[in-house]
Amino acid sequence: MVLKWDIEIPQLTGERTRKAYVYLPVGYEEEEVGRYPVLYMFDGHNLFSDEEATYGKSWGLADYLDYTETQVIVAAVECNTVGNGRLSEYSPRSFTLRGERIKGRGKIYMDWLVGEFKPYIDENFPTLADREHTAIAGSSMGGLMTLYALSRYNKYFSRGAALSPSLWVNGISALPFIRNGRFRRDTIIYMDYGSREFSNHAPQRAAFAETCSVLIQKGVNLTARVVPGGVHSEASWEKQIPFFMNVLGFTPR
Repeated sequence: MVLKWDIEIPQLTGERTRKAYVYLPVGYEEEEVGRYPVLYMFDGHNLFSDEEATYGKSWGLADYLDYTETQVIVAAVECNTVGNGRLSEYSPRSFTLRGERIKGRGKIYMDWLVGEFKPYIDENFPTLADREHTAIAGSSMGGLMTLYALSRYNKYFSRGAALSPSLWVNGISALPFIRNGRFRRDTIIYMDYGSREFSNHAPQRAAFAETCSVLIQKGVNLTARVVPGGVHSEASWEKQIPFFMNVLGFTPR
């Protein structure tokens, strides 16, 4: 079951609304239900419904979770769809893309997520709100933000999945926030990249290898994969759901 409602993020887009989504697991409506771990995700509009997905194909996430009866709540928010709003909100740092300067407002977004959205979810749904049972995940720029969240907001998230993270925003070197991040020793990260998408950005292969190395040196429990034939698309990320859900500890019932 997926619930959907309009929300505002005044710090970023004023009174303009976007959609928020919460997936509730099979068995949620049964009597004496317990509490559930929560997976926060980026690009909520692309997760559940082909009709709402940017390119007409979603992750089919609710279908997978229903079929496997995985006991987790997923909370997600639609991205900023105006101009380069998504790139801005989903980047911790400013960068230049095709001659245009994109202002990084990732910190503002994450401050809102942990300061307002997460408390709302914990208040209105039967969550296990502690760090141990709270994860975060995303793809592309959302994958970049997942790594940022785990490095700078580790007191809220113990684990996360970064699919095809946009490491190219910092060239060939590991991002400074990863190098300077404070990861608790129990932090779990799943990170992957499709073999066919390395050519999308020239330094991506080196950046992926360097980031893996730094995370391992930081003591992170890292699972890293190069997905054979994987491409930069929702259809490809959908196929990785069983892999990252297993790493995050969200297994079928």
